[in-house]
Amino acid sequence: MRLRTKVSLLFGLIALIATVSLTVVTYAFARSSLLEQREELALTQGVSNAFRVRDFLRSGDSPEDWFPNLRVESGGFANAVLGTDQPAATDTRYSYEDFPPELRQAVQRGVSGVQRFDVGDEHYVGVGVKIAELDADYFEAFRLGPTEDTLRTILVTLAIGSVVTILLASFAGWWTSGRLLRPLGRITDAAGEIAAGDLDTRVVREGDPDLDRLADSFNDMADAVQARIEREARFASDVSHELRSPITALAAAAEVIHGRRGELPDRTQQALDVVVGQVRRFDAMVIDLLELSRIDAGATDLNTEQVEIETLCRRVAARNGFAALPIEVTKPAGMNGAPLTAMVDRLRFERILANLLENAVHHGGGPTRVSIEPTDGPFLLVAVEDAGPGVARGERARIFERFARGSAARHRIGTGLGLALVAEHAAAQGGEAWVEDRPGGGARFVVRIPIGADR
Repeated sequence: MRLRTKVSLLFGLIALIATVSLTVVTYAFARSSLLEQREELALTQGVSNAFRVRDFLRSGDSPEDWFPNLRVESGGFANAVLGTDQPAATDTRYSYEDFPPELRQAVQRGVSGVQRFDVGDEHYVGVGVKIAELDADYFEAFRLGPTEDTLRTILVTLAIGSVVTILLASFAGWWTSGRLLRPLGRITDAAGEIAAGDLDTRVVREGDPDLDRLADSFNDMADAVQARIEREARFASDVSHELRSPITALAAAAEVIHGRRGELPDRTQQALDVVVGQVRRFDAMVIDLLELSRIDAGATDLNTEQVEIETLCRRVAARNGFAALPIEVTKPAGMNGAPLTAMVDRLRFERILANLLENAVHHGGGPTRVSIEPTDGPFLLVAVEDAGPGVARGERARIFERFARGSAARHRIGTGLGLALVAEHAAAQGGEAWVEDRPGGGARFVVRIPIGADR
């Protein structure tokens, strides 16, 4: 779960706990208050009606004439037990026994009271008043329906308010976390750009003391990393450049001695062969290091042009001693006899193909063919195949790193920089390089290059 989602859920949970607690307390207080007011009002009106009943009883009129017309609240009813034990009612549907026994017993003992009770599905507040002067008991019931409707409205309102509050709190959490995480997102993007090679990327200060500390720390770290990388790149370039002259002189001297190899004893010839081989390898490594240094420093230009890729591949293969190497071209339908073209830097592509051919010679027993295939997108695939031991899956990405070697090539000649140069030159032209299994065994080193404006 994303941090932003967690923060939003936390805000929502806090709002849920707060609103539910507030709703419960508010509803409980409102219910208690409204019911208390209702009981006080019922008691006041019940006592008032009891006085009227007393007055009617004093007049001596028959209860059957005036009690049914006693004014009671709408939906309510009243009952009385007169001194002669003659019951009277305002509504014949309800009787004296409908009132709760506790209330009736209290009134019979001479104690007036109020009690809530139910008749069927209806809820009432019952008031019982003892008319001691005439030995009469008066009871009146008041409906709780309006009060319950009010409480229900309050509860619905509180529930809706709680839901709205939770949604607003969640949105506030989402918005707030977004504001807080936005600087981190910028730092993440900047770190990605630096990792991709743009060492000049920096983070803009946010104008907030806490966030500015983070931005300044990141920028200081980026400055230190850039300075260290540039220092190491300059060191490698300077060392390679300083080694170039003595290595060239040493190589020339070794070649001169090697030209007179036949005049030397056998043991000396063997030693000379070792020296010449290592000097040549050292010279090739220095050249590769100088080339990588120029790439790292951005000192190499990219001069792309539209070239016939098959013709260029044949020329490079012939120049490296593989004039008879099969070069197979797969053309898409509709091209007829038109040659395949690609938008590449000619010198960089020649370096790529030459390094792949050399790699096949050193580690794959020699190249078996070069294939050129178009893709569905605006790219061409140029692959150099060999029938060697192949490359283990766990090493296929690592062998394109500098000085990296596959397990099958650890005891063979090479500088460990050829495939790194292939990857660098391919990336500079908007492509990439990888290795895969060759059908029938061996390795297939593939370079993807852009086709350009036209085929």
